[in-house]
Amino acid sequence: MTPQALLADLVALNDLPGAPNARMASYVQAHLARLGVDCAALPGPEGDRVNLFATIGPRDVPGYILSGHMDVVPVEGQVWDSDPFRLRVEDGRLYGRGTTDMKGYLACMLAMVPEFQAMALRRPIHLAFSYDEEIGCRGVGHMIARLPELCAPPLGCIVGEPSNLQPVLSHKGKQAVELRIEGRAAHSSQPDLGMNAIYPAAEILLFIRDLAARLAADGPFDPRFQPAHSTVVAGVVQGGAAVNIIPDQCTIQMEVRSVPGQVPQDITAQVITRLAALPQVRVSHGELSSYPALPPPKDRALADLLESLTGKSALQSVSYGTEAGLFHAAGVPSIICGPGSITRAHRPDEYITEAELQGCCAVLRRLGNHAAG
Repeated sequence: MTPQALLADLVALNDLPGAPNARMASYVQAHLARLGVDCAALPGPEGDRVNLFATIGPRDVPGYILSGHMDVVPVEGQVWDSDPFRLRVEDGRLYGRGTTDMKGYLACMLAMVPEFQAMALRRPIHLAFSYDEEIGCRGVGHMIARLPELCAPPLGCIVGEPSNLQPVLSHKGKQAVELRIEGRAAHSSQPDLGMNAIYPAAEILLFIRDLAARLAADGPFDPRFQPAHSTVVAGVVQGGAAVNIIPDQCTIQMEVRSVPGQVPQDITAQVITRLAALPQVRVSHGELSSYPALPPPKDRALADLLESLTGKSALQSVSYGTEAGLFHAAGVPSIICGPGSITRAHRPDEYITEAELQGCCAVLRRLGNHAAG
């Protein structure tokens, strides 16, 4: 099947993060089975979601992982010019949810399998399909933990997030956390009988603001990123039910993005310490998502290979995060390189072009030739 035909099928499978992904996983497994490729289904702890891992070539030789996530972000609240879960072709553009982020890459991976099989690969090419990436890279870690039983230690992992097929070397780490403050409700005419949860929440918000200012002023700094320092922001605040009720609860959702060398959890810990010191209220917190930074490589072998395959110089860093940081943390050299532009991701009328799919297949073909050489 062509990449475009595969992409049409994949777009129609609107498996969303945080939900069962049996339809998407079954489609990928069935496609690979028709080509004679075994595909391991690796259930996550949720019980209704799986990662997938398949190999073309010898398993006992170090090779390369092509990695992409199967889930897509929702379309609620967005106005599309056509059904987002039905591929629309117009003037060389292929419109649909996930076309760029990142089912275009998955379609190219699957479309290239027959060519990989015909190449008599000396080094294997592994196909890795993960779940729940869009809600904090929650699924891929379970697959990474099982890599030792699936393949020899890989030479590298190419995470196909949209980068205009330009290799990307690094990104920041991230942790998102929800902070919860519980007070005591009362009638607003007698506020002394209650404990207003919004007021201590305001203290935490000011602490987060001041912490962000300290990070901007004191660093640490890494000029490869913009901004060149770690950041912390409060993004969502919810509290109160009515103006005449003393609010008994308030929640804050905050996010840290850290430069390589600084762990996001260390920054979050400062906020949690301040939260725990609030008097007269009950507090708790829970992690929403996290992934480590992808630091610039010390060994340029994978970067040099991708530069030769794409004909493009590597980009030092990007502002978005990926599963590459998790592969790197597990000892797998990792790089980002995929078709399409991140500027189209998560937006109405998301699209990828036919030329971008063809370009991605050409890069993967060169990788296959390299692995066969």
